[in-house]
Amino acid sequence: MARKKAEDQGLTPKKARNYVSVAKIVVPAVAPVVLPFAVRAAGAAREAYDRYQARRLGVPVDRLSEFTGRGASLLARIAGVSEALAELRKSERATKEDTEFADNAHGTLEQLTAAVHAAERMPASRRKAAHQAVASELSSLESQLLHRLGV
Repeated sequence: MARKKAEDQGLTPKKARNYVSVAKIVVPAVAPVVLPFAVRAAGAAREAYDRYQARRLGVPVDRLSEFTGRGASLLARIAGVSEALAELRKSERATKEDTEFADNAHGTLEQLTAAVHAAERMPASRRKAAHQAVASELSSLESQLLHRLGV
């Protein structure tokens, strides 16, 4: 009776040795068949995750590595505004005021980028406050830019 209870308790040293012996035989036989599928599945999962992240940030997948950390979404927004400012400068309808605005805004964007990078090393509460301040300033720039673009 005591012996039966000991067997029902789960993993015993004897059972563990048996499992290891079986694994030594089965794993080398199964690994060449299963491993390529596992590698392909892992690659497909990573690619899908990268596409998801890029879509969430609003950037192409090939530029995803530029936007990392907790401030990645802010850095992506800053990059988008920067590209829009470059388009405003090149526009045929751009006035001298528009060009001056673009130059001033570009300087502001550099400061905002530096603030986001600096916030990465801050404690959570300070980082969140810094990110909120950057997001507020960025929203203001975006609305001014849209107004100048006539949207």
